[in-house]
Amino acid sequence: MPKQRITKEMVVDAAFEIARNSGMEQVLVKNIADRIGCSVQPIYSYCKNMEGLRRDVTDQVNCFIREYIAAHIDRKDLFRSTGNAYIRLAQEEPNLFRIFILRQRDGISSLSDLYQSEAGPQVAGFIAEQLQISVPQARQLHLHMLIYTIGLGTIFSVTSPGISPDEIFAQQQKAYEAFRIGGRDCETEQ
Repeated sequence: MPKQRITKEMVVDAAFEIARNSGMEQVLVKNIADRIGCSVQPIYSYCKNMEGLRRDVTDQVNCFIREYIAAHIDRKDLFRSTGNAYIRLAQEEPNLFRIFILRQRDGISSLSDLYQSEAGPQVAGFIAEQLQISVPQARQLHLHMLIYTIGLGTIFSVTSPGISPDEIFAQQQKAYEAFRIGGRDCETEQ
């Protein structure tokens, strides 16, 4: 039987599946070799260090999440359905959600920096148009919902047997309504 040629893509794909099923802490050379069905030597030849491999896995996780969210949103209710999609992701893919949420974010020293790194430049304008509010209100609402959804998703991804998705979605809706009312109150006070 001819020897199997191990590629970097095979190594990263195997590491991704291990991270997906068991968490990033289980992305170890021995586990990757076992998953591929080879010795550890080919793994070492592609992975000069595990940090680089974990970055590659994180990149694949980010790609997976972008595709997941795009497939689970309602174009007619984009803002709320995006938050719901992240909660579904936390339920269905808790290890990938934790990797996404807990990844290092360099250059962030304020919530404004965080918002700039997590939201595209057109997002606040789109939300403002869709909800018929000002761009600053939309940016603030979106930031509040990002923070809240990340928190809910994190709670959801680390609880066992798990909180009911209906309870999580209801809580998310209450937060949305409170943030909308709070945003209008702030505008009238100015």
